[in-house]
This record gives sequence, C-alpha cells and structure tokens, in this order.
Amino acid sequence: MIFKETKLKGAYIIEIDPIEDERGSFARTFCREEFEAHGIPFNIVQCNTSYNKKRGTLRGMHYQMKPHEEAKLVRCIQGTIYDVIIDLRPDSPTYCQWFSVELDAENYKMLYVPEGFAHGFQSLSDNAEASYQMSAFYRPESAKGIRWNDPTFAIEWPLTEITMSKQDGSYSLFSKSQEETEKTKTFQDKLTSE
Repeated sequence: MIFKETKLKGAYIIEIDPIEDERGSFARTFCREEFEAHGIPFNIVQCNTSYNKKRGTLRGMHYQMKPHEEAKLVRCIQGTIYDVIIDLRPDSPTYCQWFSVELDAENYKMLYVPEGFAHGFQSLSDNAEASYQMSAFYRPESAKGIRWNDPTFAIEWPLTEITMSKQDGSYSLFSKSQEETEKTKTFQDKLTSE
C-alpha cells in the first residue's frame, strides 16, 4: 500500500498496489502493521456500506462526539464519489480546513479519516457504493453533523443538483453547533461542581 498524507494533518490517501495476472488482480486493502508503521493506530470494529442510486446524492457532514470519536477508512467499490473531510480538532494546525478527493472503483484509492474529523461525500455517478471500515461503534447519542453548505468551510461541491436526507439538510451551521456544545459543556460542568 502507498500512503500519501493530505494537507490535513493525519489524513491519508492510501493507494492499494494490485498484483495482476491472467485471472485479474489481488491486493491488500488493510494491514495493521503497515498502518502502524505510518503512525496510524487503526483498530477496525465495524464495517459499513453506503449505496447511492442517484448521481448527486450527498451524505454528510457526519462525525461522532467524544468519547465515541471514530476514524474511517473509505473506499468506493462501485461508481464514483467526491469524498470530503473537515478537521474539527481545535488543537490541530489544520483546524477548520477541508480536503476532497475523488474515489472510484477504478483508481484504487482509499481515504483514511482520523478521529475528530467530519466526513461526507457526493455521488458523481448513479449506483455509487462506498465501503467504510470504522474504529468505533455507531452511537446515536454521539452522532452529530454540520451543514453541507456551511459558509465557515465553503466546500466546493462538484454537482449543484443534490439529493439528501432531511436530517443531513437540517444540521446547524458550525458556529451555532459550537455555541450549543459549549453551553451544554458549561451546564454539565456546573452540575458536576454543585
């Protein structure tokens, strides 16, 4: 596997290195030793798939709050997706920056998304399917999202015709969700101190 760090600290594009013969090809898509050699402690506990019937389907921007933050390894196994991540780690040198990469069934690229990032994608073809390997179990109480068109990030989505769920379309703006998080934390701290 070939690891290429993106402009966002700790996020990697990983290319598989297929061995080809008359039958087709064979390649590893994950090896704990290779990940650890690149400083990536990635323990897979859950695998998910996302099938998208229509070109322009947008999913995101999703993340989980502490203590259930999750790292992801994302690969497109059918069709093409425009994959986007946002660094939400306040202590990171790339805080609030976003990065995108096109993943498809032909280019053998995967995206490693560290804990503390929001993630989403837009399908660039009909019948696009993404496969995810996750480092944490899904916890609905920790699941959060940021609006796909939040001006704080100004993500440049390739297609203007968009299909999305009501939930994804109803996420708060980042500044608003941060205010709510701080209010909740302050309230919880106050209860703990009383």
